[in-house]
Amino acid sequence: MEKYFPQAAFAGRRVHLGVTGSISAYKALDLLRALYKAGLRVSVGLTEAGSRFVSPLSFKTLGAERVYNGMFPAAVARNGGAGELSAGIDLGEGFDPIGHLTPGAWADAFIIYPASATTLARITSGMADEMLAAQALAFPKPLLLAPAMNPRMWQNPATQENCATLRRRGHIILEPEAGRVACNEEGQGKLVDLRIAYLAVLAALSEQDFAGRKLMLTMGPTREQWDGVRFWSNPSTGVMGAAFAVAASLRGAEVHAICGPGCPWLPPAIKRYDILSSREMNAQAQALWPEMDYGIFTAAVADFYPEPFGESKFKKSEAVDGFSISFRPGPDILAGLGRQKAAGQKIVGFAAETSDLQTSVRKKLVAKNADLLVGNLIGVEDSGFAGSQNQVFVADRQGREESWQVMPKAEVAWRVLDWLLRL
Repeated sequence: MEKYFPQAAFAGRRVHLGVTGSISAYKALDLLRALYKAGLRVSVGLTEAGSRFVSPLSFKTLGAERVYNGMFPAAVARNGGAGELSAGIDLGEGFDPIGHLTPGAWADAFIIYPASATTLARITSGMADEMLAAQALAFPKPLLLAPAMNPRMWQNPATQENCATLRRRGHIILEPEAGRVACNEEGQGKLVDLRIAYLAVLAALSEQDFAGRKLMLTMGPTREQWDGVRFWSNPSTGVMGAAFAVAASLRGAEVHAICGPGCPWLPPAIKRYDILSSREMNAQAQALWPEMDYGIFTAAVADFYPEPFGESKFKKSEAVDGFSISFRPGPDILAGLGRQKAAGQKIVGFAAETSDLQTSVRKKLVAKNADLLVGNLIGVEDSGFAGSQNQVFVADRQGREESWQVMPKAEVAWRVLDWLLRL
């Protein structure tokens, strides 16, 4: 899973994963693996049709604490039902006589990935004629449902009406994607991207403490063009900004991300603005800022840009003895918006330094009129550009300062958002 997705904040939380009869059922194994890696405890509800595609043993092997596969144990089914229990039928180790109710009391979130048309219909009508449908009926919170089926089945009015009903009841439909499906037809019906399903689970587990708030981010490098093929830039990858964008979105914020070239994938819930130069980034930030509650400026913006040679390629033959380039100062996006900050708006700035980190952070906090400044040393192990971890020094306008040891950038983002809410 992406290195900027949060994990530590969810360790020990409990998820029930439903799996139904679909050729894409095997993808549920990848979701289980991702949830397990994040420290989540996972149980699985597998329909009889789902078990034709993926076995219960596969889920158990990958870390599922319990796999529910049928309302009754196999021994009862083989011997004619509950009437045979008096004959001493072995119910099997770990059999849960109220397994249709247990996930509703145990799990913090419930996702069905994939959800077949039949399962959607069962849940809509309130049927409890098999284990997973009964578990869904007994779950007291919104369900996460990821349909996967033939495009004609998805577009059928019955399926669409079922989904509309489920949405009205508060359940979340992770709409299928368009493309070529297993039967070689083209259309909407493919199981939603694993990353979207994973983040939907984390959102269901997150306190929505940024709900109703708008947050703007700048992230990645800027690219300052010189001639038709060459440009001035830096090694930033946008991973730190992506960690903030995802974390804030999970916590309910409306996120607007201004992304320099090469920035990572972001979920569709985040509004993305792709730019190239520092001047383009500044123009987009200026346009968005008046409507924002928060601004987080993680981008490594070029402080200077070269006076352009033009659209053609500069030829080596034109400067056999070398050449010089003149640079002009670019916009200071953080300082400019800091001066425009209205009452109630909060700004978080970033400082990437090669030395004297704490002094630089304290100076920039004042000079940029930021509310919170996060600094990290670049060019050192486990910190800075491109990696998945950071070691930072944080200071705010109230005089509070902290040094954080090496931790995943996703955890840095989560902690900074916690701090931001307290300002």
